Amino acid sequence: MKQYFAYILPLAMLAACSQAGLDADDHGHSHRQAELADHSHSHDNKIISSAHAQDDAPKGVIGTESLGGGFYMLTGPGGNIGVSTGDDGVFVIDDKFARNGDEIIKVIKTLSNEPIRYVVNTHYHGDHSGGNSKMKTTGATIVAHENVRARMGIDFENKLFGRTVKAVPEGQWPTLTFSENTTFYMNGQTVHVIYTPNAHTDGDSIVYFKEANILHMGDNFFNGLFPYVDVDSGGSLQGMIASHQTALDLIDDETQIIPGHGPMATKTDLKMTQNMLIDVQSRVKKRLEAGESLEQITAGKPISDYAQFSSFIDEDTMVKIAYISLAKAK
Repeated sequence: MKQYFAYILPLAMLAACSQAGLDADDHGHSHRQAELADHSHSHDNKIISSAHAQDDAPKGVIGTESLGGGFYMLTGPGGNIGVSTGDDGVFVIDDKFARNGDEIIKVIKTLSNEPIRYVVNTHYHGDHSGGNSKMKTTGATIVAHENVRARMGIDFENKLFGRTVKAVPEGQWPTLTFSENTTFYMNGQTVHVIYTPNAHTDGDSIVYFKEANILHMGDNFFNGLFPYVDVDSGGSLQGMIASHQTALDLIDDETQIIPGHGPMATKTDLKMTQNMLIDVQSRVKKRLEAGESLEQITAGKPISDYAQFSSFIDEDTMVKIAYISLAKAK
């Protein structure tokens, strides 16, 4: 893989991402040291404010990749951003960290003279929604599934990483929510925003531009990486696999896919990731049903042949995610 991006919630884990070498720009230059300097303090503090963590996130160079037809993917620290430009205005998917807000707006202004009309948050994590407050200053409406707004307003325990995640200020919350799916008609596109239950979190959406045949998967898809499934926020491995099938049923071999993290992808890439996760789930399930504990399953290294997918989610954490997901489904 040519490029990696810093990610992911809980935001206190950003330093761990850097240690794994996952924060690099489009030219492969590492921002590891700056990231570690900004976030080394977070390991000593078990109570993490999402808002503060977003403010501390490193400001990096936002890269722009043209997809044709007025569409772009913006790369850099945090999740990948999707941008649609046209006479009706600018439609944005996700907005990285709070510290990236001004830079994102500046980059978008180089792509279009039209105002930012809508920003869709694919989920609540601060590497995808941290720029909401800045986006609101442009007059943009922030749109998300209703569970995204609910999650932003509460404190809760992230047991997977042993962290308390604090609520973010109300100014960062979406101002327009939906309970199932919603559709926009903008810039000559039919834009389907599709809720994928209990996938990466309990509030994920994928966004499909029908005429352009472009799909933004949010963090339901980590291209070439073990995914982070936020099992403490309603996510599940089964739901993530199901979200892949929802997407695969929508698209064809020509679809351009923007993943939450990683480089641009194809249907083949998405199917490969789905197959890997189905296999991981099957292997863990077999051992779980045989009566093995999590410790025993992990010690057996059941997915060692998938080591190339390791990032800050390594083999052991991927096994733990599969185990928790399966155990909760019993």
